[in-house]
Amino acid sequence: MSRVFLIVLDSFGVGEEPDAAEFGDFDVNTLRACCTSKYLNIPNMTKMGLFNIDGVGAGKPIDSPIAAYGKCQEASRGKDTTTGHWEIAGVISEKPMPTFPDGFPKECLDEFSKRTGRGVLCNKPYSGTKVINDYGDEHMKTGDLIVYTSADSVFQIAAHEDIVPCEQLYEYCRQAREMLQGEWGVGRVIARPFIGTSGNYTRTPRRHDFSLEPPKDTMLDILKNAGKDVLGVGKIHDIFAAKGLTEFVFTEGNPDGIDKTLVWMDRDFDGICFVNLVDFDMVYGHRRDIDGYAKALTYFDERLPLMMDKLHDDDILMLTADHGCDPSYTKTTDHTREYIPILMYGKNIKPVNVGTRTTFADIAATVLDKFNIENDIPGKSML
Repeated sequence: MSRVFLIVLDSFGVGEEPDAAEFGDFDVNTLRACCTSKYLNIPNMTKMGLFNIDGVGAGKPIDSPIAAYGKCQEASRGKDTTTGHWEIAGVISEKPMPTFPDGFPKECLDEFSKRTGRGVLCNKPYSGTKVINDYGDEHMKTGDLIVYTSADSVFQIAAHEDIVPCEQLYEYCRQAREMLQGEWGVGRVIARPFIGTSGNYTRTPRRHDFSLEPPKDTMLDILKNAGKDVLGVGKIHDIFAAKGLTEFVFTEGNPDGIDKTLVWMDRDFDGICFVNLVDFDMVYGHRRDIDGYAKALTYFDERLPLMMDKLHDDDILMLTADHGCDPSYTKTTDHTREYIPILMYGKNIKPVNVGTRTTFADIAATVLDKFNIENDIPGKSML
């Protein structure tokens, strides 16, 4: 049996892509930003070759990396979580998902209110932490739902857990997901529960995403149809609308995600364990918290040897990202259009430079090549 552990450090970009300006991003580099923090200490990823990746613009390369290293450019027209993960899994999105910089149309929100029986507040692009403080009091008084978006293709619904219990909020999100199709077909509907009192509202880890189904089979479906185990940790279930998974587990932050990954590394299975660690993006990237991001990378790096030690002889550990979210980029609080790193470690992996890849889909092609499964994924294996 062979196992692949594919871990997405959500938003950990390694430098702007050539077309970044088309997405409103200029001189962005998430890794470089984190390297300005005194709290960054990542000796294990350094040994794997993180700073040997071509053009990362930060850190110092080492003489003898222990892993294969490189970076991937996004072929899809987007810089969001759904688009990035779908491309990692072999689906290139040639058309960007719809965004709503002026808020959602009246007829859309009227239909949403009709389905939920509740009014709507905000309806603007907004910072998730700011929106609950600006609209939280009115929400508490009226019970109206806080609906907002961002530069990404998202319909986000915030509600206080005392006013709208989480299961009820999730049901409202399902209603929204059902209606948000076609021209309104955002990539994700996101439940954003919060707690606290006036002036001190805070989001909880009980966020839940409701994504569109991928438009065609991904690496996950191909593996499942070939009889392989396809395990999802964290947001993977949500991003792929559970499609292609044989088993999954949700997480509450990076430490929990790492713990649950380590538990599954003690299991014998034949296939892939696909992991998303969301805190890099959600807690630190969007909040433009350089030191917090650096500390989160340091924490992951401290636990990385535990993962490496649990690998069987034929296993592969792959570290990557899905987009950037440069915490030093203050023009916006949104994602940034960046290359993603690829680090591949295993006893049978040669520590070489795999260069700059033209699509994230090379990751899917590599995984499927590992299991000798024929496919039509639009990528090239790095093996």
